[in-house]
Amino acid sequence: MSDAAISANITWADCADAAAVAAHLAAAIERQGVRLLAVPGGSTPVAIFDKLSTMDLPWSDLSLMLTDDRIVAKDHEASNFGKLTKAFADSDAKLIDLTEGTTPPRADLVWVGMGADGHIASLFPTMKAPVQGDEASPLVVRTVPDPLPPEAPFERLSLNMAALIDTDAIIIVVRGADKKTILEQAIKEEHDLPVAKLIKAASCPITIFWSES
Repeated sequence: MSDAAISANITWADCADAAAVAAHLAAAIERQGVRLLAVPGGSTPVAIFDKLSTMDLPWSDLSLMLTDDRIVAKDHEASNFGKLTKAFADSDAKLIDLTEGTTPPRADLVWVGMGADGHIASLFPTMKAPVQGDEASPLVVRTVPDPLPPEAPFERLSLNMAALIDTDAIIIVVRGADKKTILEQAIKEEHDLPVAKLIKAASCPITIFWSES
């Protein structure tokens, strides 16, 4: 895909606070018929979950699936599934857990964050994992960041790149000037970090929500 084609596929949102992201997701659910939403783990999405979970949406028709999780017990403080369960406890949404080696349902919309190293989901620049892009490989893979971050020293489960781009729309939510630079460089194909591979491979519209902090 050419630089021009990549740029034409991308929209930078005017506002990127939690309320704006939640409103974008709600509109996709209500107007575009999103019924399976893939969401990121970590702490950043929690404020957005809090906004989204209070909205009047067709929750009984909606499924939420993580893009990645740490391999820990669901009641562990590092469990993304635990955070998701807590956030949507009062809704009727179905929560889909990740299982290694399986083929999960196709998401209508994929929401990812991005680390300062350009990683998305739990696909890292350097990691121990099955070769990505192999059509025979499972869509849910076990990954081990290399080096293993001391603040989250856990193996992970992640949707692979094929699963992340097999969707009708992608949103990327990031905070910080350094991450904006990484994204701008990714769009220009100035590096091949995982976020750049996602942007290059995706054929669907991508909306970027970026804010300074």
